[in-house]
Amino acid sequence: MNPVATDTLHKRLAELERILAPYGSALVAFSGGVDSSLALAAAARALPRHRVLAVTSNNETYLPSELDLASEFAESLGVEHLVVNTRELDNPDYASNPTNRCYFCKSTLYSDLAKLAEHRGYACVVDGANKDDEGDYRPGRKAARELGVVSVLSEAGMTKAEVRELAKHLDLPTWDKPALACLSSRFPYGQEITPEKLSQVARAEEFMRREGFLQVRVRHHGEIARLEVGPEELERAFAMREEISTELLNAGFLYVTLDLAGYKSGSLNAALKKGKSKKALPLISS
Repeated sequence: MNPVATDTLHKRLAELERILAPYGSALVAFSGGVDSSLALAAAARALPRHRVLAVTSNNETYLPSELDLASEFAESLGVEHLVVNTRELDNPDYASNPTNRCYFCKSTLYSDLAKLAEHRGYACVVDGANKDDEGDYRPGRKAARELGVVSVLSEAGMTKAEVRELAKHLDLPTWDKPALACLSSRFPYGQEITPEKLSQVARAEEFMRREGFLQVRVRHHGEIARLEVGPEELERAFAMREEISTELLNAGFLYVTLDLAGYKSGSLNAALKKGKSKKALPLISS
């Protein structure tokens, strides 16, 4: 990641504040990642802090350890933090895990947040989507547009690299936090998502993080766990193969594999790029 010039960062920050200030108040969809952390920090700078509400959805697709970190960050900014329980899995269109699963997730989330914003008197709902998100397969962006969500980072033209650089410039503790998509992204399209399967993935990934692995995905292929870690962490993961295997087997998997290609964002989208049907995905898609 090439450093972004300081004057460019100042301009980006001013642009974020310029976009948000006219709203007067905002409800921020806050996952705790670097993108939504920057969006929340920008809102806290551009608006009266008592008119900023950070809302985190706490459900089966969210790692339990992330909730405390999100609460601590919101508190450090002096803004109210509210935890809600959205019920995405109650929607069969989501639980069946079609290729546009994220659309149903975000549609549920943003609809609930829009109602909450109206009830609590906040002028808009803000999310943390950045400019790079426009170039990937992200059906959730369609839901955001339909529901009028303010994607302030994207509107300001900020790439992921710029988000991290500006977060670092502002001394946000999340500036170098690894990307952490919702746990439903661990399942090949067409494989049903259940609370039990999500619990398996959560237990496995929490273990890996406790062991100090920074970039982790436990892809759920039925009885098989396909473990992805950062390329620089592969050697250590292999050295720990017995401990890792024992823990993942105890989580409910029958077999444990280590993906030799290492972590790759959106690796399960590879089948889409090859034109495969959601019902005919290859077992291993790295």
